[in-house]
Amino acid sequence: MFNQFKLASTPTASKVRNTLLACIMLIATSLFADQPPIDTGPKVGSQLPALSVLDQFGDKQQLKNLVREKGAIIVLFRSADWCSFCKKHLLELNAEVDEFKKIGYGVVGISYDSPKTLRKFSQKKELGFALLSDQQVQTFKAFDVVNIEQKPDSRHYGIPYPGVIVVNNKGEVVQKAFFEGYKERVKFEELLKELK
Repeated sequence: MFNQFKLASTPTASKVRNTLLACIMLIATSLFADQPPIDTGPKVGSQLPALSVLDQFGDKQQLKNLVREKGAIIVLFRSADWCSFCKKHLLELNAEVDEFKKIGYGVVGISYDSPKTLRKFSQKKELGFALLSDQQVQTFKAFDVVNIEQKPDSRHYGIPYPGVIVVNNKGEVVQKAFFEGYKERVKFEELLKELK
């Protein structure tokens, strides 16, 4: 597309060309900054799977026990150890967690991290919600959110596409949003407004 523009090879022409290309890249980046969710995860209307996972203290927890009077917010994330975007997202959730609880929702985060890693992060950041460990990848497989770019022999195998599932008080999925890239995430302030 840009080959039809023939600019002379002068320092001024080079600056103009570089500035033009930089502007086009900036516009393209801003247009695609908010990627739409991908079609993965449990179907809306489906039931929360009857699975147990380990909490940050190594104790077994049933997913259904996380549901409160209105339902539950379930955040699936890559890692509280090495994923800086996940850590930031969990802190954003922590800023809203009391409001979610006030309106009747249980709140939990699930990753493939070990209980020890989750406990360390949770205690250091003083999280007001539980973190659960899906080290056997059973939960993420049941939710159909295992990132297929990571092969079983990879050290990152078992990470999910980052996203959020909202279930009602009967454990039925009422909302979901998952993203292919690791930078895009659900905005908890907006979700809170929707659920109020």
